[in-house]
Amino acid sequence: MKIEITNSIRLFWGYAQITIKAWFQYKLNACIQSLTVFLREATNVLIIYFTLQKFENINGWNRNELFFLYSLLYITYGILIIFCTGLRDFDKIIVDGRFDRFLLRPRGVLFQVIASNSDWFAALGHGGLGIVLFIVSANNLGIVWNATNIFYYVLTIISGTLIQVALFLIFATMSFYIMKSSNIRELLYWQVRKFAGYPISIFNNAIQIFLIIFVPFAFVNYFPAQFLIKNEDMGAYPSVFLYLSPVVGGIMLLVSYLFWKVSIKHYSSTGN
Repeated sequence: MKIEITNSIRLFWGYAQITIKAWFQYKLNACIQSLTVFLREATNVLIIYFTLQKFENINGWNRNELFFLYSLLYITYGILIIFCTGLRDFDKIIVDGRFDRFLLRPRGVLFQVIASNSDWFAALGHGGLGIVLFIVSANNLGIVWNATNIFYYVLTIISGTLIQVALFLIFATMSFYIMKSSNIRELLYWQVRKFAGYPISIFNNAIQIFLIIFVPFAFVNYFPAQFLIKNEDMGAYPSVFLYLSPVVGGIMLLVSYLFWKVSIKHYSSTGN
């Protein structure tokens, strides 16, 4: 078992070295592309900044608290996309026939999908913006970084990443049934994530339930942020929600993996 895990890590690192060389073959272009992603995502932050020039807060959340919410979204996505570019582009992998090659190789299919590519431009753009927002907001919020808060924050990053990995795996698995699962991902991930940049307490009950249960972005940033910020609107929710992100991440990952294992049996080759 130990030997198999060690070999998998070595193989993943070998894949990573290849993808890094491919993405950064032209260094200037890589820097410009990463900066472009950074600036594109920063427009959302600028909207909040200018909005709060006129309004002091949004339902009791000031500018730095909102930036902290966004920082969790961007940092977790930056980590996610290093490992899940293959899941993000899975419908393309099926259409161009690459998935058939994965099936013929001795390694696990899901491992190959995950290790086959990494969008380093998105990782650096999103992750870099998240780190900047975290430094600016955390410094101004006066969060005490004791051992408990540091451990909680690290666990939050891991949990938030796993929740989104599970979502990407579910969307990828849908490609076994419909060819353009990217349309579903666009609706249920990217469009829903726009709501997650704000405290869920500002939305009506239907949207809150959706963000807590069905596409649980609330456990990626809102409830973890509440543990550190302690905003008054947390009173509307059970306090146990502050500690459920790892549980939600673990359950979602297990369910999404089982969905993958069952659905891969229904795969029919494109014949390309």
